[in-house]
Amino acid sequence: MELVLVIAVIAVVAGMIALTKNQGSTRRRREETSLADAKADARQAIERLGGQVYSLIGSNGPAKSAMSDASERFNAAGSQIEQATTPRQALLAKQTALEGLYYVRAARLAMDMDPGPEIAVLDGQKSSGAVTEDRDIEFEGRQVSASPNPSDKTPNYYPGGRVADRPVPAGWYSEPWWKPALVAGAWGIGSVLLFNAMFTGMAGVGYDSNAFESGYGDGYQDGIDADQGGDFGGDQGGGDYGGGDFGGGGDFGGGDFGGGGDFGGF
Repeated sequence: MELVLVIAVIAVVAGMIALTKNQGSTRRRREETSLADAKADARQAIERLGGQVYSLIGSNGPAKSAMSDASERFNAAGSQIEQATTPRQALLAKQTALEGLYYVRAARLAMDMDPGPEIAVLDGQKSSGAVTEDRDIEFEGRQVSASPNPSDKTPNYYPGGRVADRPVPAGWYSEPWWKPALVAGAWGIGSVLLFNAMFTGMAGVGYDSNAFESGYGDGYQDGIDADQGGDFGGDQGGGDYGGGDFGGGGDFGGGDFGGGGDFGGF
């Protein structure tokens, strides 16, 4: 009887071990599949961006500036996807590529070309709002301008989103005032004053300097999402930018990769 009991216990233990191994194998396969799918999705966006970077040349100042940023995002996304070991990191690479596609779209608009198909909404883009009027301010002894349209005075585009956890509205600017925070990962002490002077009272940018300093204003993201749904969004899949399909799919960047900055403000 004791021998039978021992054999039964051994059988139960062996079964539990086998079940645990099978569960572990299933989990690993599921994780591997999830990562592979995320990387494939990101590569579609990167390939689409690469086709545009290699085929489109800016013909004026704003378009050249936007294409330079698009090229930078393409290189960053390629590096990120090669280093990605989790679906989250692959998603960040996709976001970088999507941001690059917005720069391409801006360049095309600056050259009076068809902007091409819609691009998926970037993280934080809707809630950051957009420049809706021309505005010029004096800040630290220089003029800083913002506009919804490209010009020789406002050749620097930003697609909208968070930089170092603060909102930067989509629009064209006289200078890339957000770039120091993009590189350093933190805003300088004068950034709140600049933001306040530039955007206070502007429709579509509904937060004040206190909200900028601490992040988003209460309830503002929901309001922007409702008011601007579809302004930036859409399914990025399929289509082309006038002359070739680059795999559909749809940026952004950095954060989890421990280097290379934060593209698009993650």
